[in-house]
Amino acid sequence: MGSVATVSAMLPPVLLSACLLAWSLLANLGLGDRGYTVRNLALVVLLLALARALGLERGELGLARTDAVAGLRWGVGATAVVTVVVVGGVVFEDVIGPLGALLHDVRADLSTGQLAYAVLVRIPLGTALFEEVAFRGVLLAAFLRATTTSRAVVLSSVVFGLWHVAPTIVALRLNLVAPGSVEGLLAIVGGVLATTVGGALFTWLRLRSGSLLAPLLAHWAVNGVGLVAASMTIGG
Repeated sequence: MGSVATVSAMLPPVLLSACLLAWSLLANLGLGDRGYTVRNLALVVLLLALARALGLERGELGLARTDAVAGLRWGVGATAVVTVVVVGGVVFEDVIGPLGALLHDVRADLSTGQLAYAVLVRIPLGTALFEEVAFRGVLLAAFLRATTTSRAVVLSSVVFGLWHVAPTIVALRLNLVAPGSVEGLLAIVGGVLATTVGGALFTWLRLRSGSLLAPLLAHWAVNGVGLVAASMTIGG
């Protein structure tokens, strides 16, 4: 009976993982940027409805009001750390080869208005909110109900890493690198590994603070501050 119960408990997070990975392929390689922020906000609502259907409590999702202050404190701290790291990366971009490539991504070639929209709307609402609710919210909570904390962290983080295969392919194509080339394959594998580690760090913030607000702010900082740095590098 125990093994049957374990399999039954694992079914929701496994199915959700499969749906998220399938959506990543469809959204990035099929739909592209059409309605990006709006559709992801709609998915946030859908994910929260799914969490309710699964019987997940607000605290399990990192959405308890009592944890918001701790989440804000940890999130602001993480944002400060990310900013220092990115600034240091800009200073030493010539020394760190892969970082230089990230800073010269053509997607960062934006006007002032486009950059402001990306940092203030697209990234926090379309990317960070959706991905944090999905991975550090619903998926993590579902895994935590089915297995140990360490396994839940690893599994949800690996899914988060695999989630980035499709957007990495898009980025490679935009930067005129063939995804099937040696350089492209190395970039894809490196991207999965980096985002898996990043997902684990975001999960640590979520569990340490008790609030989804902490990884959400850290996620926004990584993408937003990084984009600003890349835009300034290209513009310069």
